[in-house]
Amino acid sequence: MHLVIPFAAPLAPAGRQALAALALPGLQRALACSEPAGQDLADETSLSPPHERVQARALGWPLVDGRLPWAALWAAAAGIDVGTLGWARLTPAHWHLGTDQVSLLDPALLALDEAGSRALLDAVEGLFTSEGFVLAFGDAQRWFLGHPSLAGLATASLDRVIGRNVDPWLTGGPPARLIRRLQNEVQMLLHEHPINAERAARGLLSVNSFWLDGCGVALPSPAAAPALHIDDRLRAPALAEDWPAWVAAWQALDQGPLADWRERAAAGQPLQLSLCGERGAATFVTGPAGPQGRWRRGWRRLRSLARPPRPADWLEVL
Repeated sequence: MHLVIPFAAPLAPAGRQALAALALPGLQRALACSEPAGQDLADETSLSPPHERVQARALGWPLVDGRLPWAALWAAAAGIDVGTLGWARLTPAHWHLGTDQVSLLDPALLALDEAGSRALLDAVEGLFTSEGFVLAFGDAQRWFLGHPSLAGLATASLDRVIGRNVDPWLTGGPPARLIRRLQNEVQMLLHEHPINAERAARGLLSVNSFWLDGCGVALPSPAAAPALHIDDRLRAPALAEDWPAWVAAWQALDQGPLADWRERAAAGQPLQLSLCGERGAATFVTGPAGPQGRWRRGWRRLRSLARPPRPADWLEVL
């Protein structure tokens, strides 16, 4: 099992303060019974966040920033015939106009249900099909867009943009310019659309734009797909910068999945753990079972008695 923990370490000053005061005994015990297996350090401006890079590497995908074909993978899993087209995830969104920037609110705040999402898709579909795109419904918060131009389009992950100014994350090039034009056309179409009037009457945010990411062509799955387990309970509070909730989520994770991970490791199971922040990720592995594995575990126990590993030492650099 490979346990991946996104948003394990924030960069916001208030988040760093919360991290510095956070006690994680379960994580400390997990680190004590494992060994570092590598780091993936970039910076917070990369289009693909560390947790996506970790998953892509586990799947055997080429690591090209902003061009990890999640949309094709998800569309195929939803039963869509992806063929050889390039695909993107298209997320219905609310762009908030502030005094000096336009920011993208968390799409979960839209409270879209399937009926409402399908009605919105029907409203904007002609804008895309008139340009030769295929638009397909995935679920209430996720549509899929197919077109050859999406095969090589680099885009910023939705996880990079939520709660932030959209402008630094809008990429360039001819395909991106077409997407930007379609964003403007969608905004004009939905500005006074009856769907949004009805949402306003119910006290809901308007759906006034979209975000596009996850571009690329479907890649073959590895022969032995890894047993990835993505625990994303830190994601929502981190994106909302709700640090008390983030701390509570970390403590629950520490007492639950990490305690289970530690028990499996103590039983000699080969495991991986990836801690992912905004800049990078650190991966840890347990040793194999058998005499060699027992010797390595004994050495780790002696080492941990001399200097117990501190989770903050790893998390602060991510």
